[in-house]
Amino acid sequence: MTDGRAAFGARGRANEPLAAHTTFRIGGPADFFVAAETPDGLIDLVRVARAQQIPFFVLGNGSNILVRDCGFRGLVIENQCDQFSLDVLDPTRALLRVESGAVLPGLANRLARQGWAGLEWGIGVPGTIGGAIVGNAGAHGACIADNLIGVTILDADNVVRELPKTELAFAYRTSRFKRAQDEIVLRAEFEMTRDDPHACIARMQQYVEHRRRTQPTEPSVGSIFKNPSGSAAGRLIDQAGLKGTRVGGVEVSQVHANFFVNRGGATANDVLQLIEIVRERVRAKFGVELELEIQVVGD
Repeated sequence: MTDGRAAFGARGRANEPLAAHTTFRIGGPADFFVAAETPDGLIDLVRVARAQQIPFFVLGNGSNILVRDCGFRGLVIENQCDQFSLDVLDPTRALLRVESGAVLPGLANRLARQGWAGLEWGIGVPGTIGGAIVGNAGAHGACIADNLIGVTILDADNVVRELPKTELAFAYRTSRFKRAQDEIVLRAEFEMTRDDPHACIARMQQYVEHRRRTQPTEPSVGSIFKNPSGSAAGRLIDQAGLKGTRVGGVEVSQVHANFFVNRGGATANDVLQLIEIVRERVRAKFGVELELEIQVVGD
């Protein structure tokens, strides 16, 4: 991106390795990399990129994403917008307003310790609020859509709009934003429920312990595949005898088969090859077509 410095000046870095910004520790360089610390800053960066026809994508906490080895030819905007406010509506309810770059586990922890329930399930989901909304993230029988009221977005025409939850087309691990990736989530509003802080913390501790028992600790991207209807992707992969299957530096986890782990030096090409091996084996054994839950980015 030859005009990156002219467009974004000293705020950004050229040829930034994206492996350093993803939970998988995989990915080639971005032509230009800029952090946005406020929603207005995020809006400005997107508008400049669009005006100059510079390809871009907004990066959250780097989970649920696989960046190709060649990297990204364009601008990567890291969303660091993480401010929030809590307005108490009555003794049992509060309105949470939060910027889309807030990291879900940290936010859930702070709210739970104040006795506000509704996001405890997110203590083990290493993504941002914006990313969670885009993918309708969930765990332990709950999901981000449950107590969401609405969002503020920047649309494809660079107009800031407010949308209620009813217009977000939430379904299992998807939303309108996953289908129309030209809309940027800026802020979100949630209804929180008053609860005993000790009860909130106890629930979170149970979720953390469950995660430790059932998910790998090595670098990973999260769940690779969506669960097919009536089944679980991890169970199918396990029953196909694929735990421990390895390509280069990436391996199907021995702990949870729907997680691939970086054993050191893994490349995106390793991951993509392993994805196809797993898909083909599950298709041959069960007649099930596994659909990716992760987003693949890059040229």
